[in-house]
Amino acid sequence: MMCHWRYVLDNLFGEVKSVSCIGTTHIPTRWDEAGKPYECTADDAAYATAELVGHNGENVIAQLNMSWATRVNRDDLVTFHVDGTHGSAVATLTGCKAQSRVNTPRPVWNPDVKNTMDFSDQWQDVPDTQVYDNGFKIQWEHFIRHVVENEPYKWTLPEGAKGVQLVEAALDSWKERRWVDVPPLKV
Repeated sequence: MMCHWRYVLDNLFGEVKSVSCIGTTHIPTRWDEAGKPYECTADDAAYATAELVGHNGENVIAQLNMSWATRVNRDDLVTFHVDGTHGSAVATLTGCKAQSRVNTPRPVWNPDVKNTMDFSDQWQDVPDTQVYDNGFKIQWEHFIRHVVENEPYKWTLPEGAKGVQLVEAALDSWKERRWVDVPPLKV
């Protein structure tokens, strides 16, 4: 998944500067279609922290959790939780909720008393302002226009190489148990 996070991070939040990653196999024994157990040879989870240079030059930190072993207890299979100075937003593949700083509740934590606040209720839906077409279709249309009409094309081979670069840095970090810098790609 790290290669996919590269274009998400770069385009939404800022260019990846460094990464720290660790992975593991949470479920070491699996069962095939006939019900026969076998030892897993692939890791099923990775956890990463990435340092980014934001679009305005600010320092941005992103946490990435990728797991085939987790059970979904959220609004969608993928969620993006973004905290900023003036509020927070949680976006899914098809929707977004926000909570401004001035509307953020201030609960009192007491471990001896069950919390009665419904934190999910305190977020507001961000209204859709337009209808979005299928993203894969849009990308194909851009590619066809690039080929037929010589329109500039954003998703180039160097952009794909940046994804591979992040994968390699994450694997180095995991193996060496340290932060790894991700230098700008030279093209």
